Parts: sequence; C-alpha cells; structure tokens
Amino acid sequence: MDFRKWNPFTTREVIPMARRVYQAVCVKKVLFQKAWESLAEGAVWVGADIGKEEILTVLRDTRGKFLRPWKTRQPGELRELVAALVEIARHRPMVVAMESTGTYGDALRQALSDAGLSVHRVSGKAVKDYAEIFDGVPSNHDGKDAAIIAELTALGKSRPWPYRARSAWEGELASWVQWLDTHQQIQQMWLGRLEGMLARHWPEATRIVKLSSATLHRTLAEYGDPRKLAEDAEATSLLKRWGGRFLSEAKRTALEESARTTVGVRMTAEDQKRMQCYGEEIRQTRREIRQAQRALKKLAEKDETLARQAAVIGAPTACVIRVGVGCVRQYASGEAYRKAMGLNLKERSSGKYKGKLKLTKRGPSLPRRWLYFAAMRILQKPPVRGWYEAKRARDGDRGLKAVIGVMRKLALALYAVGARGEPFALERLFPGQPRRKIKAASQRFSPGALPPDPRDLSPGCQSRRRKTENGATRVAPSPVLAPGSALGSVPTGALPSVRVKRRLAQKNEGGL
Repeated sequence: MDFRKWNPFTTREVIPMARRVYQAVCVKKVLFQKAWESLAEGAVWVGADIGKEEILTVLRDTRGKFLRPWKTRQPGELRELVAALVEIARHRPMVVAMESTGTYGDALRQALSDAGLSVHRVSGKAVKDYAEIFDGVPSNHDGKDAAIIAELTALGKSRPWPYRARSAWEGELASWVQWLDTHQQIQQMWLGRLEGMLARHWPEATRIVKLSSATLHRTLAEYGDPRKLAEDAEATSLLKRWGGRFLSEAKRTALEESARTTVGVRMTAEDQKRMQCYGEEIRQTRREIRQAQRALKKLAEKDETLARQAAVIGAPTACVIRVGVGCVRQYASGEAYRKAMGLNLKERSSGKYKGKLKLTKRGPSLPRRWLYFAAMRILQKPPVRGWYEAKRARDGDRGLKAVIGVMRKLALALYAVGARGEPFALERLFPGQPRRKIKAASQRFSPGALPPDPRDLSPGCQSRRRKTENGATRVAPSPVLAPGSALGSVPTGALPSVRVKRRLAQKNEGGL
C-alpha cells in the first residue's frame, strides 16, 4: 500500500491514496512473518517517530511500498519492537532511522545498537519540509512523519547515528556543564527579584554598587534592612572586611550614608526576612558556580583541543561548546563547526525581492548563548573595540550585527585553534579586514641572490613563519637548482641586477 496520491514530483506509477492508511496497529498484534513476506526483495528502511508515550514505526521496501504504522508504547513495549525488527533484519538488510530531536528516543537507539541494527538520523526540518512533496498534503502527524523518515532514509538523506556511551570524562564534563548553566539561570532569577525589592526599600544601593556585587549580597544576607546596617556600630569594619580591595572607601562611605538616609519604604519583619533570604540564596548560587568553574577548568586541562580553546574563550565556555556540538576534530571544516552551532546564514530572495540574511539558529541554543557572552568580552579589547564602534555607527547605532559578526568569526577561530593548533590572534577576527601588503621580491631579497621560495611570496607567508626556542625566526631553506642549460642554470634573482647595472651605465653615459 502506498501512502501517496498522484504526485508531479515523481515519475513512477503511484497508487491512489486509500482510506485510513495511517491507522496504527499495536506492535503486539503484528504478524511479523506476513509482514516481511509482503515486502519486496532487497533492503528495508524503517522510520520511527518518537513520542513521550508511544513510538510509531513504518517500514518501506525497495518498490516504495509502505506498511501500516506500528504503535509501540514507551517503555513497556520497546523489547517487542526491537525483537520484531531483529526478526525482519534476518531476512532483509535493514536501516532504522529517527529524528535527532529530544531524548525520548535514546532508549530505543541504545537497544537497536545493542541488537546490531544500523541506526541513522534524519533532520527534523527535512521531515517537515518534505510533507507536501510526500503525498501532496502539507499536514504533519506522527504516522506520516514516520513514513517520511523512512522515505528520506531510502533516498540517502540520513546519516549514521549509532549509540555510543559517554566516557567517564565526557560524562563528568556534561554533568558540570549542566550544573553550571542551571545555577547561572537560578542566579539571574534571584537577582531579578532582589532588584525589585531594592528598588522599593533601598533604591540608593544599586546606584552606588552593582547589583551583582558580592559585598551587597553579604550585607543583605546579614542585615536585610538598611536601617539595621545604619544602627550597627561594627558595620564599617564588616564592610571593609567583606569588600576588601573591591570596595573603595568612597563607595563604603556612600553605602553607609544611604542606609541612614534612604527614602525607601520602611521594611516589615517579613520584608527583612525575605531580603536576607534573597541575599543568602544568591551567595549560595555563586559558590556553586565557582565550584563548577574550577571543576571545568581541571577537566579542560586533560584534553589538548579543549585546553587550546579554553585559552581563547575561557574553560567554562569551551566546555559548554564541547558538550553542545561535540569535539571540534570531528568536523571537516570551520564552516561545518559553525553550522553545528546554528551560526550559519540563511536567505530568502526571489526576483526583485532581496531578503535579509539571518541566522538559522539550528542545533542547541546553549553554545550560542555562551559564545555570545564570550564575544561581548572580546569586544572590550582594543583591537576589536575600534572595529565594533565603526560597525555600530554604520548600522545606525545598532551593535547586534557587529556582535554576531564577531561570534561567527570566533567560531571559525575556535576551529582553527582546536583542530589545527593555530595560534589565536585578535586581528584575524575582523570581518573584511584587508590582508597586509607583501613587499616585492626585489625589495626583500638582495640582487644576485638565489630565487626566493615561492611560499614566501604568498600573502600568508608571515603567518607560516615560526620562531625557534631561542626567539630566532626560522625560514624555509631556498630551493636547490637543478642542473640544465646555461640560461636555466643562472639564478633568476641575478637577472634584475644585470638590468640595473646596464641602466646605471646608460644613465652615466647620458650625463657625460
């Protein structure tokens, strides 16, 4: 039975759509012998649509024939489904494919890999875009999606996706990354609530010190009410000890004065208790964040590629990207590495309409978010700050495009640093930065010398030079000339010197 109506996009004969073709059958009621006997000779492709409660699988043979969807309840009937597919795989070569979204399919993926079946991955965007081409109807539902996954796999639009258990190092890395990001979000939530309470009861505090000040959090956890701070005779010594070198004398004095003369709303006992609770929760969250950062720094030192990337953007950000998109060495190019982060561009243009370039934002959002803040930190450095200000002025005082440009360049730089071991340079992040002009060969080599190495004439010759341990520059040796005719054996670098001497002689004769 074929799910498709007449379709102008296919040249083969298609059976008209039948009624209730997507009606699912329980996997326990399927007669597997009749199922594989009804399929054509050759390979079988299986599409699996994964849901939280159930899985729908559709089988497709080499003639384009589909069986009705099999419904498998999670997780109670997973073993029955895997056993059925293993039984059919004994008689037909089989590939099982599923979408890459979510984690509800990890148990099935592991079971299929343990059973020795080939598991592939299909893009969820491809399944959605192929819906109308598949049967002429733009609708999407579970049974149809499973059939589309099987169809795309048969067309070669899938990739191998076997289950691979994480190593102990990878598991610990992923655990600390999740712990760090979770507490970062918790901290932002508490800071938002704290800002609202300070605006009501102590509005002057955030004008003197930042909302993220550790001294402010310690003060609020200790006193809660600014008037309690003003009444304490030991408040000055405590603020000096808590603030240390990060709290200047002027700020400390202004903070104490604002506590005595604040215009904020007088606090009740419950308000004071809530303010103390907010301050203590933020302090606890900061301790968890610091602990996670120290752990990630130690883990990054154990991996060579990750250590090189950590030197550029910091160990926490490098670890977040590693967990989100995998090892940098598994990508064939920097563009593929950037695409995995969702930083590649898309365009919609047709005829006279020219659409704007936008980010696809595919893949996990966590690496993009952390890379955004890494780009913001790099923008503060002088080599990049000037370009950012100029780009922002050209865009009408809007700096988001400039930040995204630095993010995209930074992704390529991370690939070069991690995969190829190239040194990092801020100057190479500038989009559209012209290459440095290379001096002519006659200016860099003395007349009569051997011909220069062709590699030294290329625009990137300066970057290919390396320094030895004692600081001396190491240049590639000059090529050895092969013996030949009289003219061919003369070094080409000597010819310009002959011309120069001849012109000088002519000039002297004319002057006489």
